[in-house]
Amino acid sequence: MQIVLQVLTLFGALAMFLYGMTLMSEGLQKAAGDKLRSFLAAMTSTRFKRVITGIIITALIQSSSGTTVMVVSMVNAGLLSLGNAIGVIMGANIGTTVTAWLIAVFGFSVDISTVAIPLVALGFIFSTSKNNRNRSIGQCIIGFSLLILGLAALKASVPNLDEHPEALAFVQNMTGYGFGSVLIFLAIGTILTIVLQASSATMALTMVFVSNGWIGFDMAAAMVLGENIGTTITANIAAAVANYSAKRAARAHTVFNIFGVVWVLIIFHPFLWLIGKIVAALGLADPTVADLTMIDSDPMLKTSVLYGVCTLHTLFNITNTCVLIWLIPQIERLVTMLVPTPKGEEEVYRLKFIQGGPLSTAELSLDEAEQEIVHFAEICRNGFGYARQAINETDKNKFEDLRAKLIKYEDITDRIEYEIAAYLNEVSKGEISEASANRIKGMYKIIGELESLGDSVEAIGRMLARRNDHGKTFDSEQLKRLGRMCDLVDTAFRAMIENMKASYNSIRDISNAKDAEYNINEYRNTLREEHIINIEENPDYNYQIGVFYMDIVAELEKMGDFIINISEAKIAENNA
Repeated sequence: MQIVLQVLTLFGALAMFLYGMTLMSEGLQKAAGDKLRSFLAAMTSTRFKRVITGIIITALIQSSSGTTVMVVSMVNAGLLSLGNAIGVIMGANIGTTVTAWLIAVFGFSVDISTVAIPLVALGFIFSTSKNNRNRSIGQCIIGFSLLILGLAALKASVPNLDEHPEALAFVQNMTGYGFGSVLIFLAIGTILTIVLQASSATMALTMVFVSNGWIGFDMAAAMVLGENIGTTITANIAAAVANYSAKRAARAHTVFNIFGVVWVLIIFHPFLWLIGKIVAALGLADPTVADLTMIDSDPMLKTSVLYGVCTLHTLFNITNTCVLIWLIPQIERLVTMLVPTPKGEEEVYRLKFIQGGPLSTAELSLDEAEQEIVHFAEICRNGFGYARQAINETDKNKFEDLRAKLIKYEDITDRIEYEIAAYLNEVSKGEISEASANRIKGMYKIIGELESLGDSVEAIGRMLARRNDHGKTFDSEQLKRLGRMCDLVDTAFRAMIENMKASYNSIRDISNAKDAEYNINEYRNTLREEHIINIEENPDYNYQIGVFYMDIVAELEKMGDFIINISEAKIAENNA
């Protein structure tokens, strides 16, 4: 019964450690807000900058998984290219080694668990603030406190093998198979990381195992290598519901880590020898030759083993990055082969960028939504292209095909508006800044106007069908004038999409959209005056055809109104 209680206590301590890590990471991301995203997007112009960016962000948020998921989401949203993303992921693998060093120094060498409870009090004070950023800082402090308490409980809950040799003795029994034991502990590290969804937690367990003498330094090294494979699962899970570009970024993370593990396994013992010499150069015992049965009675030996694990983790990732950073184009080609472009991707009738739930950071979620809305606008423009073809189509069967497409596009715009609105609704339920709230308000306005554009193209198809039912056709002059009106609307579409693609906080002027809308209105007025003159002065003018003709002109002018409303909503969102 006591053993069962100890095992349950160990799992509880591990859960506290994980929850603390999650709270701290999310709090840091929320406190940084869109500055973190802007930094990530901006610092990718060179290989060196990409790696440094990955290191800095991962060191700040204390989660390589958080960084890689962020990178995958930005690739999904079209904000990062695949090549840039691979460089950042390489840096994230180096940045995550900071966590291991913090655990080794503060979690084992220094007992700071006594200050964890006072830190919870400090975090609570921050969390009661009305300021969102202060609340996020409070969440971060509480998360760090729980992480430290969890680590302290984790160390205390591990049974002493001298007193209880039966407790987890099977772990020690696996160390006698030579290189086979290395592969066994590699698998254990991989599986633990996949199950726990956090390489930092598995690293903490590895350090507990080796510092208590359960396993030797070589088996701990094998577990560290396994953690580097297991940690890639998080990014792959995040990419499972994303587009093919995001899937490629996640596969690149896997390729990077598996390649590193393979070359280290090939030179496993020489690599450990090098680690031992580095640790010995620091004035500590060589962990590869030290007698680990004395670890409980020799604090310096425990320190050397812990530092050896951290040194191996760091050197592995730095060396791997230094080798593979020159092979990014080859990695791109490989992951492109692994995740080929889906057939028919050019004509997508579903959400392209939003395919999972909102991200932990509202700003990143809104960036995905913004890219999806641009995609929505492009779908609306495609629908308008079919409406334009329908205006000029004289073949009955071909017209019916176009009419069916217009009906389909109207259904598509209804569905996309609903799905984007549902996504924005989920984002708005979280803690968001006033600026993010204004962005969401503007996005609701924009998707409503885009849905109206879908209604308009279907309405044009309906008017043309009614004209055909009456056996009427437009003459060459009317078709010419409608073509000119469509040209003006298409120019307005181009201006609208250009404005929508402008990054948040960068758009200042929408004169291109205003000019396009002015030209549409002026030409509509000209055509309306011509229509009235023809009714009054031209006895050959067919009034019924003229009504169908002017109905389409009016609908095209209405589309111009929807289009300018979208650009105005974009700049209002920016200036709010």
